Amino acid sequence: MSATTYAVVNPATGETVKTYETISDDALKAAIGRAHDAHEGWGRGTSVEERAKIIARVAELHTERQDELAEIIVREMGKPIEQARGEVEFSAAIYQYYADNGAKLMADEPIELLEGEGSAFIRRSSVGLLLGIMPWNYPYYQVARFAGPNLVTGNTILLKHAPQCPESAAVMEEIFHAAGVPKDAYINIYATNEQIEWVIGDRRVQGVSLTGSGRAGAAVAEIAGRNLKKVVLELGGSDPFIVLKADDLDAVVEQAVGGRLENSGQACNAAKRFIVLDDLYDDFVEKFKTALTGVQPGDPTSTDTTVGPLSSTAAADRLEAQVKEALDNGAELLAGGGREGNFFKTAILTGITKDNPAYTEEFFGPVAQVYKVGSEAEAIALANDTPYGLGSYVFTTDNDQALRVADQIEAGMVFINAVGAEGVELPFGGVKASGFGRELGRFGADEFVNKKMIRVG
Repeated sequence: MSATTYAVVNPATGETVKTYETISDDALKAAIGRAHDAHEGWGRGTSVEERAKIIARVAELHTERQDELAEIIVREMGKPIEQARGEVEFSAAIYQYYADNGAKLMADEPIELLEGEGSAFIRRSSVGLLLGIMPWNYPYYQVARFAGPNLVTGNTILLKHAPQCPESAAVMEEIFHAAGVPKDAYINIYATNEQIEWVIGDRRVQGVSLTGSGRAGAAVAEIAGRNLKKVVLELGGSDPFIVLKADDLDAVVEQAVGGRLENSGQACNAAKRFIVLDDLYDDFVEKFKTALTGVQPGDPTSTDTTVGPLSSTAAADRLEAQVKEALDNGAELLAGGGREGNFFKTAILTGITKDNPAYTEEFFGPVAQVYKVGSEAEAIALANDTPYGLGSYVFTTDNDQALRVADQIEAGMVFINAVGAEGVELPFGGVKASGFGRELGRFGADEFVNKKMIRVG
């Protein structure tokens, strides 16, 4: 199956539930034109307050249809049902945040003049048609982060979802239209990668937001750069989980397990590299080994399941090959491991050296890497010795140490003594190979707006 064949293939069973036709070139060109033309009425012809009311209805519809929406992504990418419901709930909260705060986020911002008479201010306005390219691991949440703020600010959207998420893509378009977003202001497109290349180059498209792999991000950024288009990229991560001091190590281990196994380990900002100070290392590893391997993959439709299948056979093949390569290059499988179909058992790798490919790779699945360090400085150096810079986690009972370490971590986000503490108001994004730009909060609403300076004499 090619990368641009849109189909629901249940990863738990291997069953192809339904296939979808890709859009023709002519239909795609027409969609670009309709979405571009719709900006006049949506972005300029309606107030931010009117748009906010509609997006509030989008939030309500997510809540009303929570079970239905959750069941769709269990089929599409194997997310455990309780986590799927939680994703729908968080997505609704994102839409509600932008509905509640849209007018404030778009309000004029005065500038204090250093000299001269009169006044000056920034007035925000939409820029026009945007292209969103979204991944499979959070089918609703990723779209909410992009579409929520940009529809409220008045932009129009073409949305290309991952080829394995056509059903959730279709139902989201349905929800937007049912809520009152004009039909042409949000258009779902089942487009191929080749088609997306010329969509980005179309002069009517004003910007692109992509969440995905580094390779996809580089390709999109290259095309966008040639065409002078603004881009927001949220790419991969290999987030460090640093353990420096602990009064309750069991509680830290519980957070570590949760941080690694969120979404069956398939989260860009999941804790992936566990960096532990030497005086805590042995106790941490023993407790972590027991707790992590005590969680086994299961039926994603069961409310008791924490880890489901990986999202596809290709994803399971990729992770299996990474683990084998890591072991071939000297790593030790400390605990767990193994695969049955697309179900991958939790595992812990240790002994990973700098010359091991695993040292710089992102492992997208329930496999943890654990490292021992002899000092705070060594922990920081190891945490930063990665191409990525998305999120990070610091666990210590010393508040001064926590902030001192946080200041030195090369990442877009640092969570101190907390996992799963993301919020609709908190900006999400990274540095280095994890991309650039921010989503969520006020920063997410400021990426694709014209911040026009108006000077009054």
